[in-house]
Amino acid sequence: MIGKQKLSKDSVFFQDGVRRIDFVLSYVDDKDCEKKQERRRIYEANLEKAGLELETEDKSESEDGKTYFVKIHAPWEVLATYADVLKIKVPFKVSDIPDDREIPMNWLSTPFRLPKSIMNPEPDYFTAPFSKSKSDFFLIDNQDTFFPPSTRNRIVYYILSRCLYVSEECGDKKGIKRLLNNGSYTSAFPLHDSRYWTKSKDANCESERYDLYKHWARFLCFFKEQPINRIRQYYGEKIGIYFAWLGFYTEMLLFAAVVGTICFTYGFLTYDDNEWSKEICSEEIGGKIVMCPLCDKKCSYWKLNTTCNSSWQSHLFDNVATVFFAIFMGIWVTLFLEFWKRRQARLEYEWDLVDFEEEQQQLQLRPEYETRCTKSKENPITKEMEPYLPVTSKCARSCLSGATVLLWISLIIACIIGVIAYRLAVYAAFASFMKDSPTNHLEVVGPYITPQLATSVTASCINFVIIMILNLMYEKVAIWITDMEIPKTHLEYENKLTVKMFLFQFVNYYSSCFYVAFFKGKFVGYPGKYAYMFGSNLRNEECDPGGCLIELTTQLVIVMTGKQVWGNIQEALLPWVMNWWGSRKARSHPESLYSRWEQDHDLQSFGQLGLFYEYLEMVIQFGFITLFVASFPLAPLLALFNNIIEIRVDAWKLTTQFRRPVAAKAHSIGAWEEILNGMAVLSVVTNAFIVAFTSDMMPRLVYMYAYQPQGEMNMKGYINNSLSVFNVSEFQDSSRPEEAENPMWFNVTTCRYRDYRYPPGHEKQYSHTMQFWHILAAKLAFIIIMEHVVFLVKYFVAWLIPDVPSDVRARVKRERFLVQEYLHNYEVEKLKMQLSQQGNKECTCTPMIYPTLPKHEVLSEVL
Repeated sequence: MIGKQKLSKDSVFFQDGVRRIDFVLSYVDDKDCEKKQERRRIYEANLEKAGLELETEDKSESEDGKTYFVKIHAPWEVLATYADVLKIKVPFKVSDIPDDREIPMNWLSTPFRLPKSIMNPEPDYFTAPFSKSKSDFFLIDNQDTFFPPSTRNRIVYYILSRCLYVSEECGDKKGIKRLLNNGSYTSAFPLHDSRYWTKSKDANCESERYDLYKHWARFLCFFKEQPINRIRQYYGEKIGIYFAWLGFYTEMLLFAAVVGTICFTYGFLTYDDNEWSKEICSEEIGGKIVMCPLCDKKCSYWKLNTTCNSSWQSHLFDNVATVFFAIFMGIWVTLFLEFWKRRQARLEYEWDLVDFEEEQQQLQLRPEYETRCTKSKENPITKEMEPYLPVTSKCARSCLSGATVLLWISLIIACIIGVIAYRLAVYAAFASFMKDSPTNHLEVVGPYITPQLATSVTASCINFVIIMILNLMYEKVAIWITDMEIPKTHLEYENKLTVKMFLFQFVNYYSSCFYVAFFKGKFVGYPGKYAYMFGSNLRNEECDPGGCLIELTTQLVIVMTGKQVWGNIQEALLPWVMNWWGSRKARSHPESLYSRWEQDHDLQSFGQLGLFYEYLEMVIQFGFITLFVASFPLAPLLALFNNIIEIRVDAWKLTTQFRRPVAAKAHSIGAWEEILNGMAVLSVVTNAFIVAFTSDMMPRLVYMYAYQPQGEMNMKGYINNSLSVFNVSEFQDSSRPEEAENPMWFNVTTCRYRDYRYPPGHEKQYSHTMQFWHILAAKLAFIIIMEHVVFLVKYFVAWLIPDVPSDVRARVKRERFLVQEYLHNYEVEKLKMQLSQQGNKECTCTPMIYPTLPKHEVLSEVL
């Protein structure tokens, strides 16, 4: 045997330097647990029976002196057999279809391009499902390198998942996953091909990891395109399509960010034309309007001009451009989804996933399903016996699962109600002690620190902390109940978990925004007859005279940016700290003593659900920038900056901080696509309601067109018109301000409040005026018109843009035709050779598969 001192640190081969390591298992020998030893012995014997070759590194060779490493190699015979079983597509001829796509003004994108050798590491081939009996049909130059490492580790993992670890008479216990769960093995992973910061010294190692780090994972590459083909080649199609989707989403965000910034700039530039804010800030108007108290007992009367600053801030987001931006985002989201379908179709063609069938790849039975289902029945298609879960058991498990999800969603709603109660309870306290607070005298920030702002910010922060805590708890519950349901296939498992997690996250992240957008300030009653929360002594919140939109903006910014910042810190920092701590001893060892499998063993495991959490994070962000974008036009800009960082953080951690994941196939983003479509439709509704009911756009337009006293097209007198009058002597004792709370200047008999009601003394006093109903009708009309216009444009755009580009459709047809033709010719040549070997001299005709048909009819049948 070759001594470990002579092995290269980057070696991915057995001791003989020839056989490649396709997978590594590790374990710590527990002499007190004979059961684990017996499981390992049987399992490894069964792996060898399946044709795999094993080589064990003794614990004396490992850096901690405790860990054994079992290195696994799949010889050609095993690879060929399972490639046939899994219908893996392999090349049989270099493609002769020219890539004649021309990108207009391509020279503009030159600074963002990567070298062709990185973007397209290998030529385009015609491919066909591998058949062991036709191995000479395929382009096999070297059996050792014909299947790339990602395909090799996928085949080995398939075998590892299905090998028994008990003797056959003891039952049907199998799979590496269960062995990892019961502690028989501590880890199982394929190897990275080199260190990420330098190329491998072994000429037989591809050093793809180094190339990915150099051209993709470093933050300095943030402005460069992603090497999607190389990502797919190294990590598999499933991870490749995630990064393709994330990159495309980020590119599309650029357009939304530009338009959103223009709308925000419009609000900033029309700052001085804001007539209603001028009236609020004016001493002659806002300084003379006395407003009714905002809470019972502890809140005093106040002058309208104290909300001057929040009124100006509100104008930045609540202006005419808001309506335009809400309509634009409804169309943008359709364009994004339609163009992604086209991009996805092109990737399916380029990555040989056009004929990819979920039944063959993702719909393979989960080993856990095979093990836990004790009953069997005949499959009507294959006529083979297969395990199944009885309908009664399936229904009972589904009901328990649904009840658990509803229980947790109810828990979130209860927490949100608690936060609302906090807002109502502390507002009075803030109003009382901030009246004489030293912060009021600060020149720059003093005017901005109001009871409303303090209540909103603290409640948003508390809400964010609750969201994070509930997330951590629910993740474990969601996985547990999904496991309990025993999904039949990997695809079904992922879809069930996706729905559960998304429903929970949807309520968790968006409920507070829905409350501020659609409930706050809508059910407050009026002075003398206020509405209270569930009959308690907590009075429902009122909106600021500047509107609730600025508070929705505050809520959105805190939750959205807080989640993104926390997520990036958690994603980047946590794995780095854990890896740094785990490898602290090994770093002091010389290079020759710290082998490739030990380096990878010290990294974090990416896990089966690693990609799931990445999708979830981005889809939640997608909701923030679509569902509530009318309240914050800069949301797409924040998302764009976050995603530029996110791509490189995800690339960096996957390349440097995690073990190499097992390659998996996927031809789409799966259930997430339907979720995005659902959110796109919902976003049109929510934005229409935000513009109509949360912003003050409709009341202003109704006033300008129908109620302006001079009949002019301006907003003069709007503030006075939008505030109703109340006689302070009619306050109930329970809500009347305490004498000590009243300001020095208070000597008025009436106060104003935000509503459209008749004044005291009128025959219909305190009932809604006709203007209120006109405004309500205008709001409902706006919602109906906006929804119909946007939906009409959405569906027209979706109909106009085909899901599959015409050139891709033509290429797919052309390739299918050529594949069939080459297979036909191959069979003909094979038959000729067989006949000539048999010495059949009489047959002078050309053997054909269809001997009675002319060749052109054969080809037309193929087409």
